[in-house]
Amino acid sequence: MDKGTIIRTIVLAIALLNQFLVIFNKSPLPLSNEELEQLLSSVFTLVASLIAWYKNNYVTNKGKQQREALQEVNLTKKQ
Repeated sequence: MDKGTIIRTIVLAIALLNQFLVIFNKSPLPLSNEELEQLLSSVFTLVASLIAWYKNNYVTNKGKQQREALQEVNLTKKQ
């Protein structure tokens, strides 16, 4: 994996950890929200972040082939 993928994955993990801490009232920000709102927010964040991570990274074989094709014509950084 390239640096960008690793960084985005780490940021994603931190965001997901924060969402689950909020569900169990362990939020670093003392905000009072109802559990339903927290659950819906967490589910939305989880789904949106996983879709964004999958779409923006070369995690499939097809994606890796696309990255190689882009590198061959100098349209991306080589790692």
